[in-house]
Parts: sequence; structure tokens; C-alpha cells
Amino acid sequence: MNQIREHWSSRLGFILATLGSAIGLGILWKFPYTVGENGGGLFLFSYFVCVLVVGIPIFIAEMMLGRSSQRAAVGAYEHHDVKEKGWKAIGWFGVLSSFLIMSFYSVIAGWGMSYILMSLSGFYQEAKGSIPETFETLVRSGGVSLFWHFLFTLITVAIVMPGVRKGIEYWAKIMTKTLLVLLLMLVIYSCGLEGFGKAAHFIFAFNPGSFKPSSLIEALGLAFWTLSIGQGIMISYGSYMKRSESIPQMAGVVGSAVVIVAALVGLMIFPAVFTFGLTSQEGPGLIFKTMPLLFAQLPGSLVLSTMFFTLFVFTALTSAIPLIEVVATNLMELIGWTRKKAVILVGCGTFLFGIPSAFAHSGVIFGEWAEIYGMNFLKTIDNLVSIWIIPIGGMLTAYFVGWVMDRKVTLAEFSEGSKLKGLWKPWLFCMRWVIPPVILVIILQKGGVINIDALVSKLTGALS
Repeated sequence: MNQIREHWSSRLGFILATLGSAIGLGILWKFPYTVGENGGGLFLFSYFVCVLVVGIPIFIAEMMLGRSSQRAAVGAYEHHDVKEKGWKAIGWFGVLSSFLIMSFYSVIAGWGMSYILMSLSGFYQEAKGSIPETFETLVRSGGVSLFWHFLFTLITVAIVMPGVRKGIEYWAKIMTKTLLVLLLMLVIYSCGLEGFGKAAHFIFAFNPGSFKPSSLIEALGLAFWTLSIGQGIMISYGSYMKRSESIPQMAGVVGSAVVIVAALVGLMIFPAVFTFGLTSQEGPGLIFKTMPLLFAQLPGSLVLSTMFFTLFVFTALTSAIPLIEVVATNLMELIGWTRKKAVILVGCGTFLFGIPSAFAHSGVIFGEWAEIYGMNFLKTIDNLVSIWIIPIGGMLTAYFVGWVMDRKVTLAEFSEGSKLKGLWKPWLFCMRWVIPPVILVIILQKGGVINIDALVSKLTGALS
């Protein structure tokens, strides 16, 4: 299989595919309200540092695992586990996280597809007062969510099935370029809004008073989510990478682009929020409740809202493609299935597992029990992946590459086609001594085992 493995046809194709994977709903959906909840500029700076110190090094490590082994996640760890101690289990963390994310990702993306249709119908002008309730109606309509969930999954499967060059790379070039153009057009429009100056100050100015120790933990978690690490994606994408390409340089390009895009997303959304005097801490509803309400008050709402939700769906699609690819590629390697069979079965599996997420708010599946105990299947799976599976997988990856993987291999992969060989030792130091304990703190904080704000407060009080 390694002898006939596909590779990216060009550096641009690789960058756009990888960038498309990284620029997903993690930036468009999670980033704005996370910035709003954690004080703006200082949080953005912390996010940049976390991407540089934690995100990019793990990104490099996953690319190394893939290219050096020419295998997907499970096979990559198995290839480097020369003492056969079962390290391939880490690869299964990535496969599991990709499968689970896709199961609810397509539901959220489906809501975006529904909003495109509503935008084109001019709904916002006809029902300005009931826009916030529209989202509640949509998520409680399990059948409607299920339809969009199915359609989005079907589109993703159709793109992945032709393979790396004819499927993933071909469509990544089109969609990633399109979403970047749409984003720039919306940012340019936002520059003309009254609240742009206040938004720029909120995003870039430091406000230590609203920044908590836990905000740094949020920045670390967001760096994981937005770079698509800990999901097996970059291992698979790395296995398609040519040896003439520099892994550190590519990681730097993608990491820098993700930070820039994240800042642009803030400049797209917050000017409208401040223009109409709304709170910057709206939570996930910022996308589906607040933004449509703002579009209804702006000239050209039909065009603006359609562009925005097209951008939303494209970002979701460019991120969903590698989620299907990761699971399918591992099945192709481990079981010997054809690409067509693997992709179709993975698509069917994620669709079926995602049905409870489509009905999570409707009460159809969980009934009154859901209302009494506050059960939300979609949120439960999201928390399971983001709080436990991805961070644990990332921590184990850092340990494996730093301590278990042959140092000669890591040096060769770091140096291949690169002029940054001198950064290998600092990178290895981060993998060994910085990243594992940092991720452990994330897991303990997110899992409710510790409260970093309370601990810092007690420590500060004791010292004073």
C-alpha cells in the first residue's frame, strides 16, 4: 500500500487542504464567543503564544509521524513502536475523535445550510422580531436537522471518495480560496460600520482586568481545536506529503494563517455586534441568533447573510473532509477495504451515530428525561472529544514523539528540505518537557478536577 500511496500534487494544494482543515467551525463558531468571554486582546495574544509554543510543535510531530511511516494514524504509531508496547492505541484516539466530531459537526453545518436557504428567501426582512426564536425552532425540529445532517454528510463523502488529488486537494483549492475571499469581503464591509473602531480595540487592546488564569487554559484548548491536532488528521495529511517539502516551514505557514484568519473573523463579527450595542459574550448562539438579527438591520441583508452562512458551511466542509478521510484511510490500511467501500461505510456510520445529535433538542429520542436532566447528546459528545479525547491524544503524542520515537528519525524529518534544523532541539525540548504537563493542566481544568482561578487566587493570597 505504501508503494502506491497518493501524494499532494503541489505545495499549494497541501497548504490549502491543510489550511481548510484548520480553518473550520473551531474558528468561525468557537473563536468569536471565546474571545468575547475572555477579554479580547490579551486572550488573542495568549492564543497566538499557545499556537506557537504548543500547537505548532504538535502539528510538526503529527506530520512527522505520517510522512516518515507513510501510514495513517494507527499504522504510523505501530510503525515507530519498535518494541511493540501498544502505542498504536494513540492512533485510535485520533480515529475515534474524528468519527465523533463528524457525527455532530455535520448537524451544526446542516443548520448553516438551512440558514443559507432562509437567507435566499429573504426571511430576515419578513420576521425581524422572531429571528432569535427561529434557531430554537430549527434545533427542536429533529426531522429538519436530520435532513441537513444527511445532506452535508453525503456531500462530504462525495468529495472524499475520488481520493487525495482528484477529491480532497481539488475541492480544497476551490473551497479554501472561496472562503478566504468571502471572509475578506465581509471584513471589508465591517470596516465601514460604526462599531469597527470599538471592535478593533476590543480585539487587539490588552485588558488585564478581564483576563483570568483559566483564560490561558481556554487559549490552549482553542489552539488544539483550530489547528486540527489530536484528531489524526495531520498524520494522514503528512503521509501524503512529499519528502522535498519542509515540515517546520509548512507548519509555520499554516499556524500563522490560522491566527490571521482568527483575527479577521473577529473583525468580521464584532463590528456588527458593537454597532448595535449587543454583548460580545453571546456564546455559540452568536452565529445563529445574533448575526441574523444584525443582518436584518443592515443594507443588503440578503447578500450579506447568504455570504456569511456560505462561508460558515464552506469552513465546516473543509474541516469535515479530513474527518472522513482519517477514519476511512485507517480502515483501508488495517482491513484492506477499497477507498469507495471505506468512505461510504464511514459516512453511513457517522450519519447514524449523529442522529441523536440531530434530535438532541427535540425531546423525540430522550423525551422528558432529557428535559429533567438537561441531557444534550450533541453537547455531551462535543465535551467528550474536546475535554478528554483530543487533549489526551495530544499529550500522548507529545510523549511518544519526544521520548519513544527514534531521535534520528525526528531529526531527519525536521531537517528534510528545511533551513530550520537549528530549531530541532528547542522543538524536542517542548515535546518532552513543556507540552505534556501543559496539556495535563488543560485536562484537569476542563474536566473539573481543579479550578485554576481558585488555585491562583489562593496562592496569590498566601504570598501577599
